[in-house]
Amino acid sequence: MKTIKFAQPLIPLILSRQKSTTWRVNDEKNLSPSEIVNLLNDTREEFGKAEILNIKEKIFGNLDDEDKEGHEKFSSDKEMYETYSRYYGFQIVPETKLKIIKFKLLK
Repeated sequence: MKTIKFAQPLIPLILSRQKSTTWRVNDEKNLSPSEIVNLLNDTREEFGKAEILNIKEKIFGNLDDEDKEGHEKFSSDKEMYETYSRYYGFQIVPETKLKIIKFKLLK
């Protein structure tokens, strides 16, 4: 089964169903709508399962309110770019491509 890994601080948001969208850079998992995935923490332990509802590709600079719905909030674009640069280990800029993955927590 395919997996999606999340940073520890995001797990309570997912489990409380406040977070139902994730953004991924350089994602090569070939996820598809209707697919069931295991949700993993930083140490690769499973904390839930989710169904993929929708996937679309954009660049960070073109994210709109719909793309941000169900995603953790940032106080500014600068904070968003810095956070994702830390996650991925390289500089994220407005032209960086990403996948917007909407999901529904099953368990």
